[in-house]
Amino acid sequence: MFGRKINSTFAPPILGGVFFIGIHKFKTLDTLSYKTISANKATVQKEWVLVDAEGQTLGRLASKVAILLRGKHKTNFTPHVDCGDNVVVINASQVALKGNKWEQKEYIRYTGYPSGQRVLNATQMHLKGGHRLVEKAVKGMLPKNKLGAELFRNLRVFAESDHPHDAQNPTVISINEHI
Repeated sequence: MFGRKINSTFAPPILGGVFFIGIHKFKTLDTLSYKTISANKATVQKEWVLVDAEGQTLGRLASKVAILLRGKHKTNFTPHVDCGDNVVVINASQVALKGNKWEQKEYIRYTGYPSGQRVLNATQMHLKGGHRLVEKAVKGMLPKNKLGAELFRNLRVFAESDHPHDAQNPTVISINEHI
């Protein structure tokens, strides 16, 4: 390079050995690999997790469930891949809200027609379906794209303790101790 003569006695390095180029000493690595492992659909290991929402604060529960759905608790987390677990939430109708949020928290939607804005507070939403509060809270904490929609399909919320996913043998997780 630039007219310099390369030493003709240079031999390719042996794996795990030491070699010299001029006066500089270099050491090769044996088996260490510094490659970043990126998960994909084939390498992801999805599990079934059961979460009991009885007495849990809505926002705190939703943020921990979103972490489980996203897979951020795993060592092979990859941001653009669905590497989270399938989460079953039971007793969603017994979730807790602090302060006056049962009356003050509003859920706003729009029908698409002029003057079609509809407002429900948390109490009215709870009466329409005990599981809707948890579903809306978790959905708001997931990415707003196709991946978020795919992650949301891995969530099953039930108002009572009965659920049809016993065949998957879900692992029972205590949210207060897990994350």
